[in-house]
Amino acid sequence: MACTKKTLAFLLMLVFVGVSLGAVHKVGDSTGWTSLGNIDYLKWASTKNFHVGDSLLFQYNPQFHNVMQVTHDDFQSCNGTSAIASYTSGSDSVTLKRPGHFYFLCGVPGHCQAGQKVDVLVKSSSKAPIASPSPSTLGSSPANPPSEMLGAPGPAQSSALSLISSKNSLAWSLVAVGGVFGFAFYF
Repeated sequence: MACTKKTLAFLLMLVFVGVSLGAVHKVGDSTGWTSLGNIDYLKWASTKNFHVGDSLLFQYNPQFHNVMQVTHDDFQSCNGTSAIASYTSGSDSVTLKRPGHFYFLCGVPGHCQAGQKVDVLVKSSSKAPIASPSPSTLGSSPANPPSEMLGAPGPAQSSALSLISSKNSLAWSLVAVGGVFGFAFYF
């Protein structure tokens, strides 16, 4: 019986860790998925680094919007009638399972034409170790002078934030798994 509980706890740990490894990108950041305002979703996507295993979170009012995953041609023509997938809950999470382009638009007439569409380029997950700096570069000045580093977060900073978010998710998952193990050993 104790062996079964340990096995169950181990399997739960694997599920929690597997789910938490990808970064979650809220489409449109604090604005969300909307046709109101001046959000440029193509510009938003260009400032992010998306990798296999990450997920997109579309948050919107389902009375006025939806999310359609479409082909490149349908994306270009704002045609949501033959969508690959459609989402209508108002809080939809889409896991990016392969590298390449993913195309999304709002299928409500006029919304895509008003700019409510996004092209996400997903890169393969990189598990390669990070190289240490060579001694010759340790004393050199930063690539970006301080005045440039104070601007809006660029792709490298966005990746770092995604990595931090991913690490935090992993930490919380491990805490949850610890609780599961504690629960399993309690009984």
